[in-house]
Amino acid sequence: MKKIYLDYAATTPVDPTVAKVLQPFFVADFGNPGSVHQFGRVALAAVDRARAQVAQLLGSTPHEIIFTSGATESANVAIRGTLYSGDHCVTTTIEHPAVLGPIAELAKQKITATTVGVLKSGIVDANQIIAAIKPETKLISMMYVNNEVGTIQPVAQVAQQLRSINVSRQKEGLKKVLLHTDATQALFYLPCDVTTLGVDLLTISSHKVYGPKGAGALYVKNGVGLEPLIVGGPQEYGLRAGTQNVPAIVGFGHAASLLAGPKHQKELTRIGQLRDWLLAAVQKNFPTATVNGELQQRVAGNLNITLPGIDGQQLLILLDKQGIAVSTGAACASGSPEPSHVLLAMGYSQAAARSSIRISVGKTTKKKELVRFIYGLRQAVKILV
Repeated sequence: MKKIYLDYAATTPVDPTVAKVLQPFFVADFGNPGSVHQFGRVALAAVDRARAQVAQLLGSTPHEIIFTSGATESANVAIRGTLYSGDHCVTTTIEHPAVLGPIAELAKQKITATTVGVLKSGIVDANQIIAAIKPETKLISMMYVNNEVGTIQPVAQVAQQLRSINVSRQKEGLKKVLLHTDATQALFYLPCDVTTLGVDLLTISSHKVYGPKGAGALYVKNGVGLEPLIVGGPQEYGLRAGTQNVPAIVGFGHAASLLAGPKHQKELTRIGQLRDWLLAAVQKNFPTATVNGELQQRVAGNLNITLPGIDGQQLLILLDKQGIAVSTGAACASGSPEPSHVLLAMGYSQAAARSSIRISVGKTTKKKELVRFIYGLRQAVKILV
């Protein structure tokens, strides 16, 4: 029985061209980028090339890109590196734990935080974000695309309003409010030009865009001061000490280079068509199923549904026994017995949240796999009813 993977929001397979590009850096070109000899220079050149590739995708300069181990580390650097004692932070109830976690920890010790609620649509009201700003506010941290329901958040709208606010704050002698966005789930689907978005800090991850695990990046706008989390070396402009993971970084750079041009846009269209076919098939076969989150303002590969009266965890297990992989929410939290904090924040009951699953399609998904998924879902639901 061939396995069917429908959990691309959790992670993606490495693109074959990416695997080919990074492989030599495990064996032949294994040098330390900090070494001055030829082995080191080859590795350093590869890291610099990857940095330029990521920077080109984001519309930044290469020196504004800091390589990390992934989006979780990047978010921690962005948050812990900017907030000091007495500062205030604004975030939202639907953020990934990589953002909510460090803010909660800092709030125990030295900062205050305001967590803005979300509409039933799964989209944050930009005006509510702005309204939460206080004189002591230093940072706004909001995601670009939600990892569970795929909804697109109004980051650019917040940035636009923030510009005039920061002009006024400067005249009043107040700190500038920085804007950080977690673009991990957006990078594959949406333009992430940092100037257009208007952000000061942006986090991304390689393994969500068909690159290897173990590499991520943090965009730090020129002039934004950060305190490093990891010290002990000059790597990454002093913001992330330690020998770089050259193979993963090289793979990330190549994966980033594939996210532009007509070929990628054609793939996004195909993925969107598959998702729409899947939605129609779910609605036909399960009339009581509901879609969680705004459908029109959502990335192409995501479908999050509630099947009333069906336990999502048990459903996931039954599908897994058929070789079908889906999720009940964020991969970082799906082992938890608690229902999705995102769905609860959107106003769903605990019962509805526990009856929900996330199906995410991707580059290797075929329509025949979705047909088999619908069949497998029917079989599983029959058992659980």
